[in-house]
Amino acid sequence: MSIMIDSSHTPSCYNNTTTSYKYNPDSKNVSYSATATTFGLISNLIAFIVLIKSFRQTKNNSPSFFLIFLGGLVVTDFMGLLVSGSFVISFHATRIDWTELDPTCHFCNFMGMSLVFYGLSPLLLGATMATQRFIGINHPFASSSRMTKRGTISMVLMVWFIAGSISLLPQAGFGSYHIQTPGSWCFLSMTPKTSDWSFALLFSLVGLISIATSILLNTVSVVTLLKVYCGAERRQRSRDHEAEMMLQLILIMTISTVCWCPLLIYILMSSLNLPASDDMLLFFIRIATWNQILDPWIYIMIKVCKLRRVTNYMYRNVMAQLKHSLFTPSCPNCELQHACYTSMSVPSVNKTL
Repeated sequence: MSIMIDSSHTPSCYNNTTTSYKYNPDSKNVSYSATATTFGLISNLIAFIVLIKSFRQTKNNSPSFFLIFLGGLVVTDFMGLLVSGSFVISFHATRIDWTELDPTCHFCNFMGMSLVFYGLSPLLLGATMATQRFIGINHPFASSSRMTKRGTISMVLMVWFIAGSISLLPQAGFGSYHIQTPGSWCFLSMTPKTSDWSFALLFSLVGLISIATSILLNTVSVVTLLKVYCGAERRQRSRDHEAEMMLQLILIMTISTVCWCPLLIYILMSSLNLPASDDMLLFFIRIATWNQILDPWIYIMIKVCKLRRVTNYMYRNVMAQLKHSLFTPSCPNCELQHACYTSMSVPSVNKTL
């Protein structure tokens, strides 16, 4: 892609930005960025290990398919934090002006594509998982006969392909990526230019439609599960693992909605001629980043709760066996001891009578 140059020889990614670009490195931001990125990477790594162990222990098809989707979501969150965090932390640590380091806009375009790709992928994956669970709960026989592990992996790859295709549109001239204040990151531009606001509108609508699809399908699936648990079908079909999957989906959907809706609605309104603010955009993008940090703790906490439930079950069984062994005679003269115990208790009964 050829870099557009204006009359002052300024590359397009540094000129005519949505807001007035101000190079403003702040040492306080490096600690926040480094802490959030490190915490998010470690959390996703732990979650990935948990998912691998769960996948090896799973024998049923439905949970294993769901774990493949979760694995794709964890990989997406991990790589998103790694790529964006590397750029932001290096900027704050070195305080290098991108206009001097990257005069051809290659790094700026790459970071803009990364933020769009790693932003849309989790939302599209959430909608895909909601669709798969909706079909699995409402049409279990059709879902189990058609769904395969290879097909599930293909669906994850298709989601990545769609998100990647959207992120590459500015390279084809539809939209553009511009550097944003304080100069540590690049994102889509929301200028009055037709291609810019159209691309911003596309990004926000894809994200909002994905969230709306997740909310709608997950709501219907939860209602169906409640009917099954409260009706006579509970005796015929075990739905415990489906309830667990739905719990994870509801939490994923809630976090995505809370973290991404402010940014998506802001971009939507900005693309419709609402004046944009660099401070608000930075604030909303930081909230959206927490989606990648909080997601892995859903799998970790549910795994911890399952282990605690198993531990409590084992504890109750051990205590029951211990109580049984302590109060049940085990000597060779058990019958004699039992007779003696009975005879000792008879007088008290007679005395009562």
